[in-house]
Parts: sequence; C-alpha cells; structure tokens
Amino acid sequence: MWLSNSSSSSSHMFILTGIPGLDAAHIWLSVPFTCIYTASLVGNCMILFVIRSDSSLHEPMYQLLSMLAMTDLGLSLSTAPTVMRVFWANCREISFDACFAQVYFVHSFSFMESSVLLAMAFDRYVAICYPLRYTSILTSARTAKIGLAALCRCLFGVLPSLFLLRRLPFCRSHVLSHAYCLHQDLIKLVCADITFNSMYGLAVAILIVVLDPLLILLSYIRICKTIVRFPSRRERLKALNSCLSHVLAVLILYIPMVGLSMVHRFGKNASPLIHVFLANIYLLVPPVLNPIIYSIKNKQIRRGVLKVLTPRKSFFPWHRST
Repeated sequence: MWLSNSSSSSSHMFILTGIPGLDAAHIWLSVPFTCIYTASLVGNCMILFVIRSDSSLHEPMYQLLSMLAMTDLGLSLSTAPTVMRVFWANCREISFDACFAQVYFVHSFSFMESSVLLAMAFDRYVAICYPLRYTSILTSARTAKIGLAALCRCLFGVLPSLFLLRRLPFCRSHVLSHAYCLHQDLIKLVCADITFNSMYGLAVAILIVVLDPLLILLSYIRICKTIVRFPSRRERLKALNSCLSHVLAVLILYIPMVGLSMVHRFGKNASPLIHVFLANIYLLVPPVLNPIIYSIKNKQIRRGVLKVLTPRKSFFPWHRST
C-alpha cells in the first residue's frame, strides 16, 4: 500500500528495530542503555547547574559550553523515548508524524552540536591568537548572536529536507534500521524519484560534515602556528591544554558522524550491525563523554562539580557549632 502525504498517512506506523540478531537480549541491553541516558542527563544538567550557579563562569567560553550541554541534553531526549520503548517493552511501532518529529529533533540537535563546536573553535582561536582583544571580540551579546545563528542554520538546514521527504509516497517495507527515526532510513523506503532529495541531503552533509570540521581544522592550524612562537615551553603546554577538551569533543562527534554518513551512502552491502553500531555511537556517546571530558580537563568546571558533589558540614545539625 502506498503511503503519501494524504490524511491517512498520519495514521501509518513505521516499525523500529533494536539490535539485529539480539532480540532475545533486549531486556538485558536496556540496562546499559538506561545507564548511558542517565549519565548523559545527569552530566549535562550538572554542567549547566555549575555554570549557572558560579558567576565567575558567566563568560563566552562557558556560555558556549552551556550551549553544548543543552544540545547534548536535547539529543539524548530526542532518542530516549523510542530506544527505551524498544528495549524495555519491545514496543516497536511509531506513527508517521512522531517519526518525522523525531527526525527533525535528532538531526537539528546533531547539526547544532556541530555548529557549537565550530563556535568553540573560534573562541579558542581568539583566546590564543588575540588574547588582548578577546573580551572585546567575544562579548556576551556576540556569543548570544552566535548561538542564534547556529539555531537558524539548523532550522533552515533540516526543515526543507523534511518537507521534501514528507511529500513523497512510502510503499516499501516500513521497517526501519534503528530504534529511532533517521532521514537516511526513511528515504530508503520511498518509491519515487529521490534525486533532488539526495542532492539536497548531500549539500547539507557537505555544509555540516565537511565545512565545519574543515573550518575547525583551519582554526587549529592558526592556533598551532601561534603556539609555536610562545617563548616558554610552559606557556605552550598551557595553551595546548586549554584546547584539549574541545579537540576531544570534536573527535568523538565527527569520527562516528563521518563513518555513519559513509556507510549509509556507500555501504549498502554492509552488515546491519555496522549501521546500528555507528548510529548508536554517533547519537549516544558524545552526550555522555562531553560532560566527563570537560569535568576532568577544565579546572573551574571540575571545582564546581566537586563542590556540588561534596556535602557541606552545615547541612547536618550535628556539624554546626553551638
């Protein structure tokens, strides 16, 4: 039966998939997935709380880190409902409208994360290459404008592709490859000419997956050229250490993102497990590792986290002085 953009399409159901070949173990696999989502939510909420509660962290660098934490929260919350339904209750059906809504949020937040990491690279570039002009170049107002620009970029990047896809008929198998909806999955189920959709998707992929890492790489080339001119080894190590957290965040996002894009576009004969494995790493790992990386490598964030986690003696009556 053909599924078009008619009124009946909203009642159509897609079928989600957990991990192929491990259906019987889904109830056990729900435990690590639950731990992953819990760690992501707690870690990113902790980062946001620490930055908000400490006035000394109300600076552009930490405002961008707050944007990254909010993006990671959004990415986790976009996939958690369907993933938990599949692994906890073996509930695999998702409606047409809910699936498209999930596609929008998943891709918007992943593109937003890329945009925020690009902005953070610019922050490191200005801080190291132009330290005396840092406060005048990156003001709070300008940082807010950067966040708004990143949001608009994601909005205009994702929405047109969804409108184009929604107008097409779905007449093939309605079984998806993952426990959540992805644009790459849905477009395989279309039984019409998808040339324009594919070209638009390729253009967006080039804009995000290629342009953002390229600009980040160029910024770090300039940063490295500046660092090698520092007079002392201690200053060079300090500058490099200030960039380490961001470099790790970039790597854990773009390596699986590029791998997933390549597999979806060129790995048609690849095992379904490879698709599932790369997609889960791409969507689940960065929101978990980013708070850990910044809590370990950033002294101010680490101090704030320890302050929250360490109980104060004044909380307990028997520790109060009489």
